[in-house]
Amino acid sequence: MAEGRRRDAAATRSAILASARRSFARSGYDGAGVREIAEGAGVTAMMVNRYFGSKERLLAAVVADIMAEPSILTAANLEAPDFAARMAAILVDITRAGTTPLDGFLIMLHSASSERAAEIGREQIEAHYHRTLTAALDGDLSAERAGLLLAIVAGVQVMRQMIGLPALAHADPDVLRELLEPIFEQLLKPKDS
Repeated sequence: MAEGRRRDAAATRSAILASARRSFARSGYDGAGVREIAEGAGVTAMMVNRYFGSKERLLAAVVADIMAEPSILTAANLEAPDFAARMAAILVDITRAGTTPLDGFLIMLHSASSERAAEIGREQIEAHYHRTLTAALDGDLSAERAGLLLAIVAGVQVMRQMIGLPALAHADPDVLRELLEPIFEQLLKPKDS
């Protein structure tokens, strides 16, 4: 009996996370309501609070869940000698015309005006992407270089997918990769003391 409950609990938790992910991506932290999230998961708002305790903790769980499966900062990419080229290629591919922006990006973009949501996002980015990338970089200023790499990735996503700057949105993908690769390479290289 306990095993059946665990399966139901896991399924309920998963349904709540999936609904919250869609709601936060569409409306941001402030625009997504617990009732809306509950309805999308087929549960009550009380059940959402029982599983996650608060909307803040639900957002943190959603963002942590997304960041557990990175698209660029995978172990294989981080260890590859051609990481700069891979990073440029993946970024250009995930931001190509007609693609839907990644949920994690949309959640952070739509939630950035909320002080608490920005704090949660910063904590999760530091705990996952920034820490992982910093640890993979040799030499001085690794934390700063990792931060700049993340800023460039986010900036390209904003300008290419959200704003649709024609010079980026309609650019030849090969040209964008050629322009981005040396920038990434420069930041990935160890800095001299």
